[in-house]
Amino acid sequence: MKKYEDRFKPRPSVERRYQAAIRKIMQGLRERLKGAGSPFQMLQILRGFARSPTLDHEAREAAKAMVTHLFYDGASDWREAARHGSRGRMVYEALRREKARRNDFGPIIEQNARYITSMASGVADKVFKDMARGYMEGKRPEELMRDVLKRWPELTEWHARLIARTETSKASTALTRVRAEGAGLDWYVWRTSEDARVRTSHYHMDGVICSWSDPPSPEKLVHQKDRGKYNPGEIFNCRCYPEVLLEYGDVSWPHKVYHNGRIQSMTLAAFKRLNGGRDL
Repeated sequence: MKKYEDRFKPRPSVERRYQAAIRKIMQGLRERLKGAGSPFQMLQILRGFARSPTLDHEAREAAKAMVTHLFYDGASDWREAARHGSRGRMVYEALRREKARRNDFGPIIEQNARYITSMASGVADKVFKDMARGYMEGKRPEELMRDVLKRWPELTEWHARLIARTETSKASTALTRVRAEGAGLDWYVWRTSEDARVRTSHYHMDGVICSWSDPPSPEKLVHQKDRGKYNPGEIFNCRCYPEVLLEYGDVSWPHKVYHNGRIQSMTLAAFKRLNGGRDL
């Protein structure tokens, strides 16, 4: 069995596959550009593709595949947790009901598809500006077109990585929350990726018990610019994730708990009182 800290952690392979799918879409667009006969035609291809049913379909399929991978990977984590916990029957029942609720994940797919299509529009805008500057500098049309193809990775790679990382994390958190709330579980432990890239505000949250119904504002807690309240994985470029708290014994006590706008150390007795004295 996985140790508690590894449960519900999104698999890196899902993010990598999603990034590869976005990259493939953008590489296909680059291949289309090779057939352009002029900078103007190149811009027409870019802008036409950004509004095309083809891109919309490819974006939806990429997003659907990402959500599907997260859906099944996450379900296996829940089943494993259920096998080794005292609330197994409850978790299994929640997973059974979930099969009828998969349409709830449609908005996640739609949102991701929009991000990918807007990425193509953003590339078209940047290429237009670069070409306009090139004309002002006296570059020939053939040179302008070669520049676009040469710089294509620079124009697309960073954005593809950002979409894949941010949206995979957001989708994973959303799926975990749907499952947790479907099983009546309101508490989770904030987990970070535990490496040097973790932002200060999230490092401060690592290991803290939080509630879905009252998420923290991590930046505000460390006196940084307030970015609002959110759960792990719900903000740009975040690799944190929520570990659902299935049983009181899953963590040691006293434990750090976010409540009433601050992080405080609580005994198990105090946390049970906060939870209304009931089981998790």
